[in-house]
Amino acid sequence: MLTWRKWEIKQLVEKDYPSGLRRVRPKVKQLYYRGQWEAQLFTKAIAVVGARRMTKYGEVMTQRLVSGLVGAGYTIVSGFMYGIDTMAHKVCLENGGKTVAVLGCGLDCLTPAENDGLYTKILESGGLVLSEFEPKQEAKLWTFPYRNRIVVGLSQALVVVEAGERSGSLVTARWAFKQKKPVMAVPGAATSSLSAGTNWLIKNGAVLVTNSNDVLKELGDSLQGPTLQAHKLMTLSEAEKQVVEMLKREEMDCDEISRKLKLPAGRVGVLLSQLSLKGVIEESGGKFMLGLLYAD
Repeated sequence: MLTWRKWEIKQLVEKDYPSGLRRVRPKVKQLYYRGQWEAQLFTKAIAVVGARRMTKYGEVMTQRLVSGLVGAGYTIVSGFMYGIDTMAHKVCLENGGKTVAVLGCGLDCLTPAENDGLYTKILESGGLVLSEFEPKQEAKLWTFPYRNRIVVGLSQALVVVEAGERSGSLVTARWAFKQKKPVMAVPGAATSSLSAGTNWLIKNGAVLVTNSNDVLKELGDSLQGPTLQAHKLMTLSEAEKQVVEMLKREEMDCDEISRKLKLPAGRVGVLLSQLSLKGVIEESGGKFMLGLLYAD
């Protein structure tokens, strides 16, 4: 469809670069963009990046982090590629935020091709798609790590959600360290290859974060209101809240919850179904647990 082509490609002059971008080295000599350039997009901007082979854990943690950051008024900057990048852009849009995609190719060379619709939605929502490369420049192996310095330069901080030992996200983190930007990383299981990079970052100076409040605290900021997850918990019935409180402490099956709450098993089954449909809890092996988005 390529409906994004109806947006004119414009070139930003260097004096209009956000201050962080003017300090990037190697210097950004030219910058092309589609969308409506607004300087306030970069007043509060955070880069969220991660593995292309995203796991379910990475997906959930991206949702958890980005939804809260958007609620706190942040623009989400990422690299438009598969996995965490794409998820960060999508979650931002789903929560009514604005996002900036920095391409590793020219603006007329869509990579990946399946992000055609996302390209258009970013522009329709008031976001930007930009690149330092000439519009017809195709993606090369070197263009992705090189563009990562721009992802960092446009942002106040970097959050890495998942990353392997040789992930491009670690290249982005190195740019952030060089630019003296805060680097934060989501911890993962020691046995997960896609957490090897984030766990290494934490060992070597990155701040461990597990939710948006951790990120905001590191930046000296705070939420102006409840996160989307907190708001959903506030709207639960009293009986549903009781079940949630039980599951915050440990995983339980329906019978255990029934005994502890002194409610009929049928009634508890209905509550569990309602909470599952709302995405608040998950079930595995007959036991229920709080979903990652809602866990403390």
